Amino acid sequence: MYAVIETGGKQIKVEPGQVVRVEKLPVTPGEVITFDKVLLARDDSLVLVGNPYVEGATVTGLVVDHVKDKKVVIFKHKRRKNYRKKIGHRQLLTMISIKSVDFPGGVSSEASALEQ
Repeated sequence: MYAVIETGGKQIKVEPGQVVRVEKLPVTPGEVITFDKVLLARDDSLVLVGNPYVEGATVTGLVVDHVKDKKVVIFKHKRRKNYRKKIGHRQLLTMISIKSVDFPGGVSSEASALEQ
């Protein structure tokens, strides 16, 4: 079972038990978060595609931590003008452990093995 959710302007494929990194969300570590913008949900026998979202589908996760991504180097220059500019950027991310994927007509799937 998996789902495709939308968060931070990006689409992410998630499964129960998976830890995903998304753009920073205004939540605290240890808090439970629910994503309701589910674009696609798939079970063993059922596939639901939203228009644009699947009605009644939710993905529940536990916020693990806030981290920074790898540094991206931005280098700008103009030839023959003695102009050079070097900038670095580290994106702020939120790590989320996916606990369950629920949608109408599908079997509720939870990651009980990882909770221990």
